[in-house]
Amino acid sequence: MNASAKNVPHPLRMNSSGFTLIELMVTIAVLAIIVGIAAPSISTQLANQRVKSTAATLANALKEAKVESILRRQNITVIYTSTSTPKTIKLQAGSEDISTYNLSAKSTVTQTITPSTVTSIVFQPNKKIDNNATVVYTVCDSGSNSETPKQISLTNIANVNVVNAGSC
Repeated sequence: MNASAKNVPHPLRMNSSGFTLIELMVTIAVLAIIVGIAAPSISTQLANQRVKSTAATLANALKEAKVESILRRQNITVIYTSTSTPKTIKLQAGSEDISTYNLSAKSTVTQTITPSTVTSIVFQPNKKIDNNATVVYTVCDSGSNSETPKQISLTNIANVNVVNAGSC
């Protein structure tokens, strides 16, 4: 019952000595090749995920502003601040801050409001945007050029649509 290395025949004792240095180097080289192939794909996936996350946050803020204007029966102003760090979207009812959303620092958001005379987005309780404005936000990632940009469009009747479109 007592098992020891002395009872094992001599050829078996010598063959079970572990991995050689060459075997370990080959294994590490194969892993390095696999990581080298996968790294660009992973960075593109991360950029796409940042774009999706920023677009979802922006769309949720716009939808919340629409709902709050209906529930509170007052105008809700959406303020996008791209100069601060982090970039923020603030919802205001008069001078009262309702909520603030922080966007990814690596995301680039371009805001286009039509007509160009309109400077802010105001949701009215009648489910419309003040001044019949339409807004398009284009979301890109500043760290990569290979991601798919997203556009969040806001119609004058306060419908929020998210599509894969635009250019960075």
